[in-house]
Amino acid sequence: MVNQYETVFIATPVLSETQMKEAVAKYTQLIRDNGGEVVYEEDWGLRQLAYPIQHKTTGFYYLIEFKADSQFVATLETQYHRDERIIRFLTVALDKDAVAYAEKRRANKAAKAAAAEAPKTEE
Repeated sequence: MVNQYETVFIATPVLSETQMKEAVAKYTQLIRDNGGEVVYEEDWGLRQLAYPIQHKTTGFYYLIEFKADSQFVATLETQYHRDERIIRFLTVALDKDAVAYAEKRRANKAAKAAAAEAPKTEE
């Protein structure tokens, strides 16, 4: 059965921008190769961690929303465990209310981006 999931992972802060993009591309391609569909991606950037993880106090956060078969989550998390660039991850299944909230959040973010862009085009 195909469900909608949201996964957030924290990558080590020593990665360059291209290495981070490669890591993201690896996981989005893994989702697609296993019959999943990437619904939304968002780069949260470099953030302070609440507590040190592997002697690191910052990390690159990245969110991926996807639709996939329920057995695929185990495969994805196994790949996270094997990747030394990933220091933490969390994958959750979204119920219908969470899916609606995520869609509303994306729409609000797009509206804010359009509003911020509008004054620039008028000048």
